Amino acid sequence: MSCEHLICARCSGPVVEGRCPTCRNARDHMHRHGPPIPPALVLAGLVVLFALALLLQRLY
Repeated sequence: MSCEHLICARCSGPVVEGRCPTCRNARDHMHRHGPPIPPALVLAGLVVLFALALLLQRLY
């Protein structure tokens, strides 16, 4: 769903333009995609998984 065709009930303007605080809040809420995961955290997780795989390979 996008905010391109939504009309604000407060200012009667398109939400995508963000004319009033209500429009801006709705537009920001619509375009939020969840908490961002820092690339460094992803890389650290991959390194840990790789190290565990190597460790398990040596043990068995």
